[in-house]
Amino acid sequence: MNMNMNPVLVFDIETIPDVAGLRSLHDLDASLSDAEVAELAFQQRRAQTNTDFLPLHLQRIAVISCALRVGKDLRVWSLAEPEQGEAEIIQRFYDGIEKFTPQIVSWNGGGFDLPVLHYRGLIHGVVAPRYWDLGDGDYADSRDFKYNNYISRYHTRHLDLMDLLAMYQPRASAPLDALAKLIGFPGKLGMDGSKVWDAWQAGEIAGIRDYCETDVMNTYLVFLRFRLMRGELTRVEYDVEISFVRAELEKLDKPHWREFLAAWDS
Repeated sequence: MNMNMNPVLVFDIETIPDVAGLRSLHDLDASLSDAEVAELAFQQRRAQTNTDFLPLHLQRIAVISCALRVGKDLRVWSLAEPEQGEAEIIQRFYDGIEKFTPQIVSWNGGGFDLPVLHYRGLIHGVVAPRYWDLGDGDYADSRDFKYNNYISRYHTRHLDLMDLLAMYQPRASAPLDALAKLIGFPGKLGMDGSKVWDAWQAGEIAGIRDYCETDVMNTYLVFLRFRLMRGELTRVEYDVEISFVRAELEKLDKPHWREFLAAWDS
């Protein structure tokens, strides 16, 4: 693979209802359980919009999973509760951007993940000057950010693959799971975003984290196929990188990666 490429950070978040925020905003009875508070919010939302998908500012980040491709390394990890609270999860994510200035890659990051990170980061007092640099920052290369920054929709420092492939038309967007499987990658394994709250209440935090990490890897693999299509990778470079990814995942030797690799082979 072209080792002159800039660091690439693929990311995905998983969220749960911000129960504490809902209690505060609606002055709810303290005797209500977290599940009851969330269900009230879902019911109110369904009445308004016919969906129980909560507004983005009321989604608490439980997990951010990342895949960092830098130099000769591929690292996959999660920032997650209960090891870190939400404020630390968000701050550490932005600290990674501060450290590496990577191209960040997502699937619907512009429509969901990044706005949630903005609202929740604001609530927690998170600091992220590199991420918010629009060309007027104090960095040596800040001027470059005027024409290619993380915020502007049509720039590539943040590449929202879903948005770009759909030509920025929401009606044209495709689900990651289906597209990954059509290409020949594993796709989702057993869980999806709609099941996260139930899994969280059941104490299955590790399962949420594992699911989020496999989502990130599906996104990275689709990103590689996109780079092949764009001509950024030759067919040989693409094949070499795909083999490298498989070898790195085999080294991790964890159940969710074994399942992922088995699905890839099937």
